[in-house]
Amino acid sequence: MSQIALFGGEKVKKTPFGTGKRFGDEELLQVKEALEQNTLFYWMGGKVKEFNRKFAEMYGTKYCVATSSGTAAIHVALGAAGVTAGDEVITSPITDMGTVIGILYQNAIPIFADLDPYTYNLDPKSIEEKISDKTKAILVVHLAGNSADMDGIMTIAKKHNLKVIEDCAQSYLCYYKGRLTGTIGDIGCFSLNDYKHISAGDGGMLILNDENMYHKALRFADKNYNRYAKNQAELRKVDYIAPNYRMNELTGAVAIAQLGRLEDLCEKRNIYGEKLSKRIEGLPGIKIPKIEEGVKSSYWFYMFRIDEEEAGVSRDEFSKALNAEGATNWPGYIQSCVYEYSIFLNKTAYLGTDCPFNCKHYSKEINYYKGMCPTAEAINHTAIRMPVSEFFTDKDCEEVIEAIRKVSSYYFSNKKSNKK
Repeated sequence: MSQIALFGGEKVKKTPFGTGKRFGDEELLQVKEALEQNTLFYWMGGKVKEFNRKFAEMYGTKYCVATSSGTAAIHVALGAAGVTAGDEVITSPITDMGTVIGILYQNAIPIFADLDPYTYNLDPKSIEEKISDKTKAILVVHLAGNSADMDGIMTIAKKHNLKVIEDCAQSYLCYYKGRLTGTIGDIGCFSLNDYKHISAGDGGMLILNDENMYHKALRFADKNYNRYAKNQAELRKVDYIAPNYRMNELTGAVAIAQLGRLEDLCEKRNIYGEKLSKRIEGLPGIKIPKIEEGVKSSYWFYMFRIDEEEAGVSRDEFSKALNAEGATNWPGYIQSCVYEYSIFLNKTAYLGTDCPFNCKHYSKEINYYKGMCPTAEAINHTAIRMPVSEFFTDKDCEEVIEAIRKVSSYYFSNKKSNKK
């Protein structure tokens, strides 16, 4: 048994991971065309409209509304779904704040349901347990490119007459039983942040098929203005507040070019992730992510869990040992569940007030506390997250696999030796 690099042995991966250019001539051409329009306003130019059309076509939906960010897309979706003061929205406790910001801005209450231990996505049973007479919607997060149990979730939503919004910021071209995530619920939301599968620096979009919600979304993303109005008086006839989340033409131009890269890069990420799982499955203490039958993940990142007792080592030390071998990783995805953030523990969504948590429109007591979602907390404490990129090579993949196998073997062997 070879000594691991953490304790002075030779490391497995001695060369950098593969890299490549994410932007090129096609993006430059699209931006040039946008500038030559002599307007960068989405309603006057053609790039955002073209992007909306092409993304809707790619996903097979009737409508797409481009926004300034993925966070904005979710907020617009909530507005279009009619979420308002005093409503509850059930969502995941392992996610970015971008998922829940829109809920709070609508003066609604995030309700966190627990997760499946190995898909890391919402558990339908926990969702149903959290439903109350205040529940308006379920906001599903497809974490790390892997689909949630949409059959189970849609059955519950239909039973209780709830809207379903899908946060697909990490799940571009992820398939669930032949359907793309984002097309199964009422609205699908995406991000063009620089760290996502494709990027326009920032930006986002939502897709949907309901015409009424589409027009609400279009207005909600644009100060509630009616851009189809025949005169200025009608355009500015606003009967409730809405933000300005418009995408500009330069962002739209880059986004059009990025769409041409999406299928290839998602396929490469899927191949990389599936190969990792196949080659490390069954190693002592290693619990690979569960990809349900009929699901095709696009692996925004790769995350597996450590059974510390079986592995003979803590998650944190295993993570350090992998990094020492040159296999880049981080312990967990976020440091704690979202409900453990001070904004929830102290109910401080807005400065100087405890709204919307204590509000005449809510009339219930809500408290957030450690232990609310035990499975989610266990995931946070035992998971190891590894980067995935379409630029990673076969050699990169083989070396990462070798590093995981080497570290696993070392600690498991030591565990057996110590028992003798």
